[in-house]
Amino acid sequence: MYDAALTEDLARRAAAGDPAALERLLAQVRPEVVRRCGRFLPCREDAEEAAQDVLLQIARRISTFEGRSRFGTWLYTVVANCARQKYRELKRRAAEQPAAIEPAAYVDPRTTSVIAGSRVDLLEALDRLEREHPHLVAPLVYRDICQLEYAEVAERVGIPLGTLKSRLHEARKQVRPWLTAS
Repeated sequence: MYDAALTEDLARRAAAGDPAALERLLAQVRPEVVRRCGRFLPCREDAEEAAQDVLLQIARRISTFEGRSRFGTWLYTVVANCARQKYRELKRRAAEQPAAIEPAAYVDPRTTSVIAGSRVDLLEALDRLEREHPHLVAPLVYRDICQLEYAEVAERVGIPLGTLKSRLHEARKQVRPWLTAS
């Protein structure tokens, strides 16, 4: 069970250099990290790989957590970045080494998860948004995928609340036709 107060305390202690607190923090957030990575990546194995990357980043970079915002906000930033990086890596690998489709490995679109397909579509849309309007990606990821509160997103992105809402509106407007065109 994810205990936000305990997690915040462990994060502050780990950032101050307490190795036991870091170990407990990593164990505490792991299930939540896997769940959050699963929001980005349709395949459980890929989500778990991304989660391992997140935990490694936390261990390496916990000293950069200054406690000005909640640890959860900092964590979601790391999750979003690692999950999107894992997606790019998988996409690049697939493009470099196209594999022959074995009849047994063929995925029947009638039985493929709609959720998995929509996540891939979303990742494609985020990649396109990043190429065309990079300043719109963070507001969309933090609010709509990580489900942070508007004020928290504005603080994390470093823009006024009104600007955040405007960018979020524009990001949704840009992404919507890409998601419905599939």
